[in-house]
Amino acid sequence: MKTQPPPRTYGIEDFDFELPPELIAQHPAPQRSGSRLLDGSGSLPVDRLFRDLPALLQPGDLLVCNDTRVIKARLRGEKPTGGAVEALVERILPGNEALAHLRASKSPRAGSTIRFEDAFDAEVLGRAGPEDALFHLRFPADPLLLLQRHGHVPLPPYITHADGADDEARYQTVFAQRPGAVAAPTASLHFDEALLQALQQRGVGRVAVTLHVGAGTFQPVRAASIAEHRMHSEWFEVSQQTVAAIAATRAAGGRIVAAGTTTVRALESAAIRGGVGGSLQACSGETDIFITPGFGFRVVDLLITNFHLPRSTLLMLVSAFAGHEHVRALYRHAVESRYRFFSYGDAMLLARAG
Repeated sequence: MKTQPPPRTYGIEDFDFELPPELIAQHPAPQRSGSRLLDGSGSLPVDRLFRDLPALLQPGDLLVCNDTRVIKARLRGEKPTGGAVEALVERILPGNEALAHLRASKSPRAGSTIRFEDAFDAEVLGRAGPEDALFHLRFPADPLLLLQRHGHVPLPPYITHADGADDEARYQTVFAQRPGAVAAPTASLHFDEALLQALQQRGVGRVAVTLHVGAGTFQPVRAASIAEHRMHSEWFEVSQQTVAAIAATRAAGGRIVAAGTTTVRALESAAIRGGVGGSLQACSGETDIFITPGFGFRVVDLLITNFHLPRSTLLMLVSAFAGHEHVRALYRHAVESRYRFFSYGDAMLLARAG
């Protein structure tokens, strides 16, 4: 009897690649659905446009999107001493409070105040979060309202220009509903109303989940090994309506198409709540799911995703989904073909391996 070789063990270096800096998109494509789409759902890559997506899906398929809405989470301020502070609000809490990343020459102390945007003062209540990486702040009014009036679009660190009116519109999906994300679910930035209408006419259904994307989505894995990495936690919700639509699609022979890695994380987290061999469960709460090669996907059949940073947890997720070597080959093709990378970049379509 032939013995099976043990499963391969991957190191962080297996998710590294060289990317010419000029391929990092600094601005979105002129038209959302006019961006490029690398069709990697077969064995060989095919270059397409994103507006070709309806022809690549089948009547009866179900598109699942993340309806989170990006908040204007970045604030600039100063301490009473005059020292500059930059804040990135990570999460809104009850009682006009929030958790935020603060960047300053010297960390502000509990009990001190920060003057933000020369408009309002926030009190520093103390440190919070894993390894005290966040600051607990109290705002003088509803943080969401203050951020909407005075905040800035939280563009990723690799986008070098200051946010403007175009970013306020384009770093937001057309179906964004529920405010709470500090980063966009970028695969969904390619959808526009005309494309959604074309998908509907094709017979592709659409439902939503919510996962409020945190700033940790941009963090590379810095641990010595993948197993030592600890994921950031994000709030998610999968409704009973979405669970029922997925069950009906499965029963009719349709496929589940996830728009973005955040949608995958929400759906697979909800499936894990169902227990071993259990079914997808309607639920909400925190998830720190870390998907790496060897993960057993239960829900998603096809994945629409952008191109991700080297050594990132998102690159590990797509490699787990479509196969490590296949994804590496697609990334080589994307670099050679001058695709645009990261949040404002192009997209690809992947099928689940196996």
